[in-house]
Amino acid sequence: MNWNHWIRQIHRWVAIAFTVTVIANFVAIAQRAGGMPPPWITYSPLLPLAVLLLTGLYLFVLPYAARWRSR
Repeated sequence: MNWNHWIRQIHRWVAIAFTVTVIANFVAIAQRAGGMPPPWITYSPLLPLAVLLLTGLYLFVLPYAARWRSR
């Protein structure tokens, strides 16, 4: 398996986890009329978002690095 393939797979699965945590956030807010959900629910999307940022930046730079190496 290729290193780039693993980064893409991680990025895809973390994107699914991020989407689930955001949906859980909306559900928790909707169920608490007038109040905020616990902080661990509110901040739960931040970890997957950070991983998405890192893997996304890697995938963004990948074509430019390949072009730079080919010169």
